[in-house]
Amino acid sequence: QVQLVESGGGLVQAGASLRLSCAASGRTFSTYALAWFRRAPGQDREFVARISRIGGRTYYVDSVKGRFTISRDNTKNTVYLQMNSLKPEDTAVYYCAADPTYVGNPDDRTYHYWGQGTQVTVSS
Repeated sequence: QVQLVESGGGLVQAGASLRLSCAASGRTFSTYALAWFRRAPGQDREFVARISRIGGRTYYVDSVKGRFTISRDNTKNTVYLQMNSLKPEDTAVYYCAADPTYVGNPDDRTYHYWGQGTQVTVSS
């Protein structure tokens, strides 16, 4: 079992930065690829970024490339999402998720564990 708890969301103006954190319980953190997804109002959940088990590989949706950075610290059982140059269209609830494969997947159906989400609101 892995429990995930997100934090770091908030209300910011366009152009600002936020860093989301997702703390995991359990001793098997390093055996999971981790990802961030988001769900905007009225829309389906969308893949944002993922990172392999030991952090050597990262992948991003095109809309956040160059602005967002995913990272992980396996000694702290935590995954991060650094979000810079935020835009109003980044407004969503952000979720972290854990996938037992090595590099994860953009398909949310492969993820076994999910956090409760943290709200990010970007005003124009």
